[in-house]
Amino acid sequence: MEYIRITSIEDPLFAKMHQFMQSVFPAEEVLEFSLWQEPLQDQGLRVYVAVHEGEVVGATEYRYYPTMNVAMTDFTIIGKPGLSIGRFLAKNREADLLEWAKASGQTSLGMFAEIYDPYRVEEHSFGKVKAMDPFVRREVLSHLGYKRLDFPYVHPSWENDGTAVEGLDLGFMPTDDSMTELPASLIVTFLTTYYTVLSNKPQAWLDMIESLKQKETVALKGL
Repeated sequence: MEYIRITSIEDPLFAKMHQFMQSVFPAEEVLEFSLWQEPLQDQGLRVYVAVHEGEVVGATEYRYYPTMNVAMTDFTIIGKPGLSIGRFLAKNREADLLEWAKASGQTSLGMFAEIYDPYRVEEHSFGKVKAMDPFVRREVLSHLGYKRLDFPYVHPSWENDGTAVEGLDLGFMPTDDSMTELPASLIVTFLTTYYTVLSNKPQAWLDMIESLKQKETVALKGL
């Protein structure tokens, strides 16, 4: 299996990955094809695919913010069972992020991720790919070390239509597992930076950000 970075929508592997995403994720979670051109060229963003026998069988997108000293996993897609795709992507991503932070002269505080809560929203089918089942994903992320940031979370739809997407938690995997909270100001800075690309923010998201600004810290809880 190969771990291959994509940097252009002209790359044939990108078309396969984008189609792959559409077959797995709900429409509001997938950025339109042409809008990927600029993000793929962003040096703060990395998109990799797992290629097996010429086919895209997995993908992951992540970023690292040296000014905040945190990373973010945008998505991880596992398309086939029996190939250890999840571990392959996680280990390669971890190694890349360690080198990325090291090149910036830092050790990352940890990594954010948006995590579906199937105990609140059960209708996500994720293209009927069993490995992507929200119950499975939540437990896998817990095993990896992710914790739930203890506040009601929504995010703007990637369709940029002003809709607030619910049914998720904002998770964080601290490098130091003994960490029990994060500064609320760090979460605000991260979220406002992360969603800069979307111009049409829902009121629920704006209210959430204002609520966070009133806090000193946010607790990390178990998934």
